[in-house]
Amino acid sequence: MRRWSLAGQMLVLQLLVVVITAAGGAVLALVQAHDLLTHEAESTAQAVAVAVATSPDVLEALDGPDPSARLQPLAEGIRKSTGVDFVTIMKPDGTRYTHPNPAEIGKKFRGNIGPALAGRTFTETYTGTLGPSERAVTPVFSDGRVIALVSAGIRVDRISGWLRDRLAWGGFIVALALGLGGAGTWLVTARLRRQTHGLGPVELGRIHDHHDAILHAVREGLLLVGKDGTLTLCNDAARHLLGLPDDAEGRHVGELGLTEVLTGDEERIHLVGDRVLAVNSAASRLGTVVTVRDHTELQSLSGQLDAERGFADTLRAAAHEAANRLHTVITLVELGRTEQAVALGTAELRAAQELTDRVVGSVREPVLAALLLGKSSEAVERGSELVISQDSELDDLGLDPRELVTIVGNLIDNAIDAATRVEVHLSADDKEVLIRVADNGPGLTDPAAFSKGWTTKGDGHGLGLALVGQAVRRVGGTIDVRGSAFTVRLPIPARPRPDREETR
Repeated sequence: MRRWSLAGQMLVLQLLVVVITAAGGAVLALVQAHDLLTHEAESTAQAVAVAVATSPDVLEALDGPDPSARLQPLAEGIRKSTGVDFVTIMKPDGTRYTHPNPAEIGKKFRGNIGPALAGRTFTETYTGTLGPSERAVTPVFSDGRVIALVSAGIRVDRISGWLRDRLAWGGFIVALALGLGGAGTWLVTARLRRQTHGLGPVELGRIHDHHDAILHAVREGLLLVGKDGTLTLCNDAARHLLGLPDDAEGRHVGELGLTEVLTGDEERIHLVGDRVLAVNSAASRLGTVVTVRDHTELQSLSGQLDAERGFADTLRAAAHEAANRLHTVITLVELGRTEQAVALGTAELRAAQELTDRVVGSVREPVLAALLLGKSSEAVERGSELVISQDSELDDLGLDPRELVTIVGNLIDNAIDAATRVEVHLSADDKEVLIRVADNGPGLTDPAAFSKGWTTKGDGHGLGLALVGQAVRRVGGTIDVRGSAFTVRLPIPARPRPDREETR
């Protein structure tokens, strides 16, 4: 059995509210109208009774020999002109002088007359000869004495008739309110149905739970930036990668310092703190959807892979050159010039072996040694010279080889691009490792060189030195630039002490 949709439940609920409100309003209006009509009838009856009791004609008729003969026509005229149902003038003992039904004249008045005999006008609901009525009874004074009583009243059934007339109009108004309320409710429900796609509360709750779980579980950072630049959504990964505060949502990207990071249409690389982030943006009807991926590890691995590839290229080039020289030696031997062939072969072997021995002998970190050999061949191919200083000496001290490749490789690449001779010095003491890369180029004076985008080549990339600065900060080192010399100092990580059991 399919559950009711949220829109359907809202329709029923709102209709119930409209019906209950309209019904309650109608009942309240009916009660108020009944009270108002009753009060109006009492006031009318009291006003008529008091007017009759103070009329000079009534006082004059009461002094005559036959009061009923003069008072009956007078009372009926007043009754008809004022709209009341009866005007009864009576003796103090209740004997009627007048009545709408002449047969009742001379009979006793049905109702209370005590308060009027005491000189006070009062109203009451009482069932008399004409049926239940709202009546007023007032005294007639002469020389300070009560010489007669006057009662005027309106039948209850007439009041009910007035109420029914008003109820018809009230019913029309209630029906109109129900119709308008129902139509408005249906329109709101139709809009809600479109917005919720006809889903029920359970389905909507499940979708929200799934959305929330996926949003905060993915490793990629996800952000939604409104068209006004307000950050409307941010998951946990984005907060971690971009260093955002917990209250980032609802704030402007400029206030969060993300204007440069979150603007642009294509995928791009940004350096944020000690991380290399790949940022991609896509426009949507809600604003701009931004995904952020951490490329820090990938960038380090890429640098290490470049070093390995460079070493492989070096070996390939060396093999090619060796084949050429071997053919030359063989040709010299075939021509009978044995001594020249031996001299050429020995010189080439000595030069290649000296470079390898010098690098491998002084740098015992294998990845870094491979990088230097590769960069040496690359420098030759690009018309530059890479020199390893004679006093270089560096053991494997536990530094992250990926960070070393990033630092040394990018510094050498930057130097080769700017100069024809590059000298590298590597050394270490008990506390730190010293890396110095100098060249014969024009030098560097711009302090923004280690910011993403700085370049002197005009291609707009400018990522190498920024990666160097980032890697140096990650390992807690320092970098100093003086002209064309870059000096990097990296702290040596503490090595764990062996267990006592292992030392025995």
